[in-house]
Amino acid sequence: MSDITDPTSDSYRVTADELRSFIERFERLEQEKKDIAEQQKEVMAEAKGRGYDTKVMRKVIALRKRDKDDIAEEEAVLEMYKSALGME
Repeated sequence: MSDITDPTSDSYRVTADELRSFIERFERLEQEKKDIAEQQKEVMAEAKGRGYDTKVMRKVIALRKRDKDDIAEEEAVLEMYKSALGME
């Protein structure tokens, strides 16, 4: 009977092959993520070159990811705080 920790056993080799496969898939995804981040950076550079405020664009992108009710609640609280401080 072979033990899974025995490097000469078939079970160990299969496990090692599977592990290698997971690691290589993860590494490919890491590279894809890096490539996508570079493309996003290029898009923002192009937008900035065309005169857009990329800081505001990033805020809009973040807002688009959020739930509308959460945004409305946050904005209501913000308005209440600004009013309390006489900032309106």
